[in-house]
Amino acid sequence: MSAIDGLPPLREVIARHDLRARKQLGQNFLLDLNLTAKIARQAGDLRNCDVLEIGPGPGGLTRGLLAEGARHVLAIEKDERALPALAEIADAYPGRLTVLHGDALRIDPLQHLTPPIRIAANLPYNVGTELLVRWLTPPDWPPFWQSLTLMFQREVAERIVAQPGGKAYGRLAVLAQWRCETAIVMSLPPEAFVPAPKVHSSVVSLTALPEPRYPADPAVLMQVTAAAFNQRRKMLRSSLKGLHPQIEALLADCGIDPTARAEEIGLREFCALARALQQAERD
Repeated sequence: MSAIDGLPPLREVIARHDLRARKQLGQNFLLDLNLTAKIARQAGDLRNCDVLEIGPGPGGLTRGLLAEGARHVLAIEKDERALPALAEIADAYPGRLTVLHGDALRIDPLQHLTPPIRIAANLPYNVGTELLVRWLTPPDWPPFWQSLTLMFQREVAERIVAQPGGKAYGRLAVLAQWRCETAIVMSLPPEAFVPAPKVHSSVVSLTALPEPRYPADPAVLMQVTAAAFNQRRKMLRSSLKGLHPQIEALLADCGIDPTARAEEIGLREFCALARALQQAERD
């Protein structure tokens, strides 16, 4: 990859700019440019797309996305130490990389992006789940993005694709599978990163469906799943009792056993309960 884009290896970039990863920023850098290019390819054909990247660090995935033909990459980076390294990439790809310095949780990227838009990122561990939930639960659907290609700790990735009945199944699985096709497309060992984390990592692909699988209000569905899985060992009639005084009757009306536990309930049932709660509030 370095020979293709004419830029130096990432280890050299990190040393020159003193970009040692900071734990408080959730940083673990992936230095193998063959791997970053492979991740970029998992995002699909990027030639006619803008790509949003969060936490590019020294720019390994950024280089992969640009080398794979992304029309334009918007990279949001909180660590100002990385900005000179990213500026060098921008110079190598004139007009195709925009770097914003700031917190991805506070920046609205849409004014810098032109559809179609895809998101690809080795997300900082400390904000990854929050960003994913935001992207999955906008008020309107379809969202501004077509697909998400995201790296997480393997445990988080498994929670996204989990099916009912297992320990990994929870709120993330419901929210992700409600509106997306989901799949784990790559796995990476700790030694692929600097510094090596204590866990394995996985890349998850989420492709937005034209419409959610079942109708439900996203805010209500989030409320239901948060209450259900925060007390997953309890029966639903107990874990959800704070949502409505007649929750047991609402559960029964939706064909849900009030004595069941959250991990036993499928996506269809959670959406039905969200609709029933919303209707009960209106009545």
